[in-house]
Amino acid sequence: MDKTFRVAVNYYCLEDYSDVGYIEYYIKEKKADVFLKSEQAVKSVKDFFSKNLTMQVPHKTMHDFTSITIKPLENLENFKLALTRLWENTNVYVDWSRPVDYVIKHMSK
Repeated sequence: MDKTFRVAVNYYCLEDYSDVGYIEYYIKEKKADVFLKSEQAVKSVKDFFSKNLTMQVPHKTMHDFTSITIKPLENLENFKLALTRLWENTNVYVDWSRPVDYVIKHMSK
């Protein structure tokens, strides 16, 4: 099993649309690092992951929802679920389709 999970992200604000980075979740340590230029975005994401998150999740149909509360850093499943709510809480967009290795290779440019 991999020791980390990485996903590409973008931070958008009125002044800058080019802050592309990634988030790395350390499975055994149950912690995450955020790699973006914006210190404000990094802080916002870390704050988001540090708090319990309550959300509605669907079950058999789109009319069958249950409210659950998770600790985003407790395990990989919770972390991935929390990523689905990241944008609406932090203005950091998870770019599921962008290869993280490509992002890392081009971050310093």
